[in-house]
Amino acid sequence: MISSFSPSRRSLAKGALTGAAALLLGAAPASAATRDAATLLRLHLPAPRGPYHVGAKTLYLVDSSRNDPWEPRIGVRELMVTVLQPAVPGRGFPRAPQLTPGAAAKFTDYGPLIHQELPTSGVDWAATLTHAGVCAPPMPGRRPVLLYSPGGGDARTMGSSLAVDLASHGWTVVTVDHPGDASEVEFPHERPGRKRVRTTVLLGPPDAATFRTMIDTRVADIRFVLDALGLERVGVYGHSAGGTAAAQALHEDRRIAAAVNLEGYLDQMDGELLPVARQGTDRPLLLAGTDGFRNVRLDRSWAVLLTHAGPVARRQLDDTQHWVFTDYATLVPQLHNAGLTTAAGRAAMVGRADPRVTVPAVRALVRSFFARHLSR
Repeated sequence: MISSFSPSRRSLAKGALTGAAALLLGAAPASAATRDAATLLRLHLPAPRGPYHVGAKTLYLVDSSRNDPWEPRIGVRELMVTVLQPAVPGRGFPRAPQLTPGAAAKFTDYGPLIHQELPTSGVDWAATLTHAGVCAPPMPGRRPVLLYSPGGGDARTMGSSLAVDLASHGWTVVTVDHPGDASEVEFPHERPGRKRVRTTVLLGPPDAATFRTMIDTRVADIRFVLDALGLERVGVYGHSAGGTAAAQALHEDRRIAAAVNLEGYLDQMDGELLPVARQGTDRPLLLAGTDGFRNVRLDRSWAVLLTHAGPVARRQLDDTQHWVFTDYATLVPQLHNAGLTTAAGRAAMVGRADPRVTVPAVRALVRSFFARHLSR
């Protein structure tokens, strides 16, 4: 069974009117909660650089052929995805938040557990806006499609900046959450086995069996999204465990024409190489990494793949670290400037390079690869 969900314009308008009424009635003294919220840091994502406006809609997909690997009581595998598309210019479409209020509340608690460099307080995570209009009507015509899989422990929302930029250059981008693995995922409703906002079961480094389950589940999730949305000849990109899944999905599913692995291992934690590394690929695959995250395991698994004849390339960003491929590239420097993380914390997450350099570099790297290998 496949079902979908996206907020209607009526519900959005109702929310906007409610917010407006609150402002109009704001002559009364501000509450303590309001004053506290005003002191929280508000973070900003960089604007896209493409020629198109971008619209966003959220889909709720259910795969009734699989059970959830992390919580069997659910009985099915549920996914939340965001579809970002070039949109018809127009006003009246509010900018989509990076995190919904429910997700932001959980991320305040779970973010620092997953990334110890993040602050436990002082940030209004619900205030960060993307540069995509909620339910803005897409431009007519067919456009090439890209799927995004986030890193282990991260939600799809932490890849918003790159995804919106790709959409602003004419791609349709589908960002995919992997519930139970992701830090938090908000669904349109509760159901047996989970709350409306589902949090991660992974609060430490995974063991070998857990990592295997993560990758197998992510590959199956990607392939299910292709089925559910009726997609053919797509590109897939992913970060960390999402990059691992992108490369392996390329190997398993010929509907994927090209893939970008943003610093994901190509082996299991016990050293067993993934089939894509052992056997190679006949379709374009980019291996993009950082100088700060290079290690023996990563180099070994990538080197084996590169020994095969095939359209595989490796690129490296210098003076950077692992999460430079995500929204943390700009969010963490803002936290550092506000005194909410240390210089060492910033370096450990994204490196010391200026985001005014790294963000355009990552965008150009991914965009140019797909422009060469996935025809429009």
